[in-house]
Amino acid sequence: MGRRPARCYRYCKNKPYIKSRYLRGVPEPKIRIYDVGNKRAGVDVFPCVVHMFSDEREQLSSEALEAARIACNKYMTKHTGKDAFHLRIRAHPFHVIRINKMLSCAGADRLQTGMRHAYGKPQGVVARVKIGQILMSVRCKKANIDHAIEALRRAKFKFPGRQKIVISKKWGFTKYDTHVYAQMRRAGTLVTDGNQAKYVAKRGPLVVPEEKEE
Repeated sequence: MGRRPARCYRYCKNKPYIKSRYLRGVPEPKIRIYDVGNKRAGVDVFPCVVHMFSDEREQLSSEALEAARIACNKYMTKHTGKDAFHLRIRAHPFHVIRINKMLSCAGADRLQTGMRHAYGKPQGVVARVKIGQILMSVRCKKANIDHAIEALRRAKFKFPGRQKIVISKKWGFTKYDTHVYAQMRRAGTLVTDGNQAKYVAKRGPLVVPEEKEE
């Protein structure tokens, strides 16, 4: 029996239903890799970032997230090179969806119970997303912004509903605006920390104590 169409599980109808010690036998999500490209690149290497965010409150299957990751990665690798970008999937599938399997063979009406005991078995996992929630982000150099927009536009076709693509004002994956980041780096109040930047607080001794001569 194949997968049901996405329209069957598109809307957030029920409470969150996650894998736990009470709910076992949940299939593994199809998406296993959330960061692709040059993920080890420092925060100063890729100053620009493009986001794709959801314009609907809905559920996105792990299969759709994996398909979008492959489509975006393939386009960016072909047009910019595998080390010229860093793609991050920002939505994680935790919500378990169920299916009440029905028999379709001869004599099925004698075997199956219909709508009695209709609570289904786990079939897969989906990500529940809100309006305005970021689904995918690509950081790159300024010269490759158009390629990043096109890659995310192609990835949009793997999802149901509406998504929008925006160019962020932030520097890479940090929380600082581009001009603020440049000022703070010059002032020494920000230090690099992998693909993030760490704020250096003005705490500690006001002056460095001089060493006493004996």
